[in-house]
Amino acid sequence: MQSMLEFEIQAGKEGYQTIAGVDEAGRGPLAGPVTAAAVILPDDVDLEGVNDSKKLTIAQREKFFVLIQEKAIAFGIGSVGVDEIDSINILQATRLAMKMAVNRLSKSPDLLLIDGNQGIEFESAQWKLVKGDTRSLSIASASILAKVTRDRIMEDYHRQYPQYGFDRHKGYGTELHRQQIERWGPCAIHRKTFKGVKEFL
Repeated sequence: MQSMLEFEIQAGKEGYQTIAGVDEAGRGPLAGPVTAAAVILPDDVDLEGVNDSKKLTIAQREKFFVLIQEKAIAFGIGSVGVDEIDSINILQATRLAMKMAVNRLSKSPDLLLIDGNQGIEFESAQWKLVKGDTRSLSIASASILAKVTRDRIMEDYHRQYPQYGFDRHKGYGTELHRQQIERWGPCAIHRKTFKGVKEFL
């Protein structure tokens, strides 16, 4: 746990008081939105077991999804849909979702810890941490909120478009998903500019 708070502790020593971890879910899929979350945790937070959302089971993510929201000082979630992804590209859509999440925090951060190597348009200091979701508790917490939120969105879409199996692969380019795109053609939530979709338009 101590090592997961290394950057938060370092930031505190440098005088930052309100530190938000920021991460996204859904950059890679062929369908659905990209979703981001921002989380501000208290200094004395106890979230034993929180890690990169991809390393946790569904049950663990669901448990921590509730716990993080209970323990956080503030959290915000942003989502950017497929039309905008296709219009401005996935990188810009991801940065926009992150900006939306930060703007929805009830408390304004003076430092952002951002997963990856891209900053966002926001008036505060930003530390970009590659693989940040395994190195920072704030970022790992944001990754869980983003992932669970997005998974739930995809489960809702599954009810609208059951033939694609969105409840199983959440829009990622699995073999099943690719077969269903080939069979049925893309639907309204497929990313039309993505390889694996655009060939079947």
